[in-house]
Amino acid sequence: MSELITADLVDLDLSADTKEAAARSLAERMVAVGRVTDLDGFLADVAAREQQMPTGLDGGIGIPHCRSAHVTEPTLAFGRSTARIDFGAADGPADLIFLIAAPEGADSDHLSILSSLARQLMNADFTNALRSADQPEQAAALIRGDERSAPAAEDTEAEGPAAEPSTAEPSTAEPSASSAGASGAAQTAPEPVAPFRIVAVTSCPTGIAHTYMAAESLENAAREAGIELVVETQGSAGFDKLPAATIAAADAVVFAHDVEVREKARFAGKPTVDVGVKAAINRPAELIAEARAKAARGEITAPAGGSADGSAPMDADGAAGDGFGTRLRKWLMTGVSYMVPFVAAGGLLIALAFAIGGYEIASAKSVADHFVWTETSSWAALLFQIGGAAFTFLVPVLAGYIAYGMADRPGLVPGFVGGYIATTIKAGFLGGLVAGLIAGAVVMAIQRFKVPPALRGIMPVVVIPLISSAIVGVLMFVVIGKPIASAQEAMTDWLNGLSGANAIGLGVLLGLMMCFDLGGPVNKVAYAFATGGIAVSDPSTGSLKIMAAVMAAGMVPPLAMALATVVRGRLFTKAERENGKAAWVLGASFISEGAIPFAAADPLRVIPSSMVGGAVTGALSMAFDCTLRAPHGGIFVVPLIGQPFLYLLAIVAGTVVSAGLVIFLKGLRKTAEPEAKGQAGGEAATGGATEDESKVAVAV
Repeated sequence: MSELITADLVDLDLSADTKEAAARSLAERMVAVGRVTDLDGFLADVAAREQQMPTGLDGGIGIPHCRSAHVTEPTLAFGRSTARIDFGAADGPADLIFLIAAPEGADSDHLSILSSLARQLMNADFTNALRSADQPEQAAALIRGDERSAPAAEDTEAEGPAAEPSTAEPSTAEPSASSAGASGAAQTAPEPVAPFRIVAVTSCPTGIAHTYMAAESLENAAREAGIELVVETQGSAGFDKLPAATIAAADAVVFAHDVEVREKARFAGKPTVDVGVKAAINRPAELIAEARAKAARGEITAPAGGSADGSAPMDADGAAGDGFGTRLRKWLMTGVSYMVPFVAAGGLLIALAFAIGGYEIASAKSVADHFVWTETSSWAALLFQIGGAAFTFLVPVLAGYIAYGMADRPGLVPGFVGGYIATTIKAGFLGGLVAGLIAGAVVMAIQRFKVPPALRGIMPVVVIPLISSAIVGVLMFVVIGKPIASAQEAMTDWLNGLSGANAIGLGVLLGLMMCFDLGGPVNKVAYAFATGGIAVSDPSTGSLKIMAAVMAAGMVPPLAMALATVVRGRLFTKAERENGKAAWVLGASFISEGAIPFAAADPLRVIPSSMVGGAVTGALSMAFDCTLRAPHGGIFVVPLIGQPFLYLLAIVAGTVVSAGLVIFLKGLRKTAEPEAKGQAGGEAATGGATEDESKVAVAV
């Protein structure tokens, strides 16, 4: 691994008089050592970052920085200007200029070093040493930390024993003072036991410098004020969440950020100071004082942007007291929040294709080989194939982002790989859920191992993706794939044995299967059983009835969820109500996947409700002697249905039953909530997405 900075990247006599000229001069040194491949492209990225927010800091410091595709590895160039250059700091121009360059997507030890440097810039001894350095080698060593490590070790040895009594004095002096005074006065003291506690979150657009400078500045100010402060830095070096217990014990919160705080809802119910990141760098004592004042006045802030609306989907650890079931639901919701746009886009395109070209458009040739601009059928085929392409991502995206919810970015690769394998082995929706959970668990297990420092830089980009993808792939192909294939074969044989039995009973069974996993292996077995019966030159009437029952039942789940969101919208989140609008079209088009977002969020209520409605529809379709000659469902095949009005009546009946049941079950959950809230403190909900999410929360 190359040094972050070398003597060749230091200019102690920087002659530039503008920030643009200074950036160019230092960037030319990066080009000369092979760290930047395109000077003008890189400078354009630096300028774009500068437009977002000035990079000047109080104390005569300028830190132009950016992520750029033109950077080969994290690099730092340093220049000391005698002319002083204006970087927009409140106290005037800068004489110490640090140009920080990071590759796009870089996650390595280098970025940790950059964050350490950012913190050092808040140390006056460090900046004074740079101002007095007379050799480039000396300045580079100071920045790398080479010249600080040895003295620091000596100081620790020499001063450590002597320092212990002095740091212990405040804690021992307070009890003695309390015991010396009147006991009543001690009892009425505002903070007799523990100091005031603050948790803070810092983040900036690039996540390289300001994030960590703000953290260091807040920590220094808190230390001077005798306050306990813990900072969560949401920067490029990683995202280590504050423990839920630490947040719960905090008396106030400080957000210093220029990008949205991730999982902001974790801090709800605390006095909160919310400012830009530079405010924490320039006036940290004021922010801490403001946080104390808000706490004293009892100003409770409820942050917006919880996971209900998908703005902060990753929530692996959850809140204090969350059980495994609650965390599991949040992991599943993470995958669903990213999958929903694919469902909407793909499903609506497919539905539009059927509306234009009819059900037979599903068997059209590839438009890449045959497309006529003036033919309606070609346009219908085009829409169908685009929608189908979007649908191919459903399971991989679901699995990938479930793993992301559990293990952050390292979970994406094995999650996507496992999800794609689930589609190839025809494991469907449930296979994607399992793949995502396995991928997240594998990555979390790997991350528990302590690795040598030399390997840490390649862990997130090489080691973790390699090992986790291999493990997930083996499990999905060898362990999970074979049982699913065997189950499909066994179920198909079983259904063939039942085909001559009671028609209504068979309709109930097929309806249950179609609605069990919403396009997954059980659903596909029932569908394959039905299509196999009509894939002959002269299908029997019984086969046509089975096809009709299967297609009708498959429409029920999305239609029922759409109806439920209209009848009792308060039981659903805002995102689910929006999904309900699309579910009308998806259900009418025989796209059962339209109910997947609802099922993944609340499986114990949605799946049984869907199965009951599907069973009713399947039974009625068989009882009405409805038939269907097409291997597809939806309103577009009504002309090919025998007894079409009774067929539609069966679908309506199943939809109403399923919607009514899911409303009833969710209503039971809702009535139980006020009691739980009363036990927790009796605070009334304030509405919005967080309230809606709590109403449909489920422990699975």
